Amino acid sequence: MDGWTAPGGHKLVLGMVHLSPLPGTPFHEDGSFDRVRDTAVRSARALYEGGADGCLIQTVDRVYRVDDVSDPARTVAMGLIVRAVAEATDERFHIGVQLMRNALTPSLAVAKVAGGSYIRAGALVGQTLTPHGMVRPDPMEVMAYRRRIGATDVRIVAEIDSMHFRWFGGEKSTAEVARAARTVGADAVSLCHPDEDTALEMIASVRKAVPDLPVILAGHTRHDNAARLLAAADGAFVGTCLERDGWGGEIDRDRVAAYVDIVRRLER
Repeated sequence: MDGWTAPGGHKLVLGMVHLSPLPGTPFHEDGSFDRVRDTAVRSARALYEGGADGCLIQTVDRVYRVDDVSDPARTVAMGLIVRAVAEATDERFHIGVQLMRNALTPSLAVAKVAGGSYIRAGALVGQTLTPHGMVRPDPMEVMAYRRRIGATDVRIVAEIDSMHFRWFGGEKSTAEVARAARTVGADAVSLCHPDEDTALEMIASVRKAVPDLPVILAGHTRHDNAARLLAAADGAFVGTCLERDGWGGEIDRDRVAAYVDIVRRLER
């Protein structure tokens, strides 16, 4: 992935910017959009000033559709937030878009138009059973749409094993899922496991199967384990340990700087 990351190179630190329910969703609080946007911008600025490489702006709407669709008001709201973050940072700061559960084409549209550089796909290949129903991705449509809107420069990070994705209906190893994701066009994959040794084994299996594919940790990294996990991976999506009041809280600049310092030592 020229200009972004490659196995063995620069380690990406991508902070999670969790959004409260957006317009067009059942639990949206009327009149709250300005607050949601401004909180997201402050968190992104904390990441930027703390030395992180970028962020992933993710919807937390509590209940989701499982198909590749997003309510128009919700999509517009996400676009406005992404644009505000882009204007508050600069082109070196990688802004990701994830309209949950798996609205991949709307996420690509937002990234392309509003200033994002990548999306994270909850399910790009296979299918996964979620509390909201079965997610059945359509990689052909996603890749065709990506080309149709001129978004081949918008990278796709495919989840292959995480709290969001488990291959459903037949045994597929993490390495097999990684290979399938790469075949359909993923630029990188993300994975995680709460057990550190298991996470490291998963990373090793993907490295063996697809040596040139960047592997990003999808969770469960903290200041006390980042050095061990990031020694094996190419980057991490980092959330709770950077947020002041736990998961969903605003991001703290000093916590970001401390985490980034741990990771940068691995590159020296």
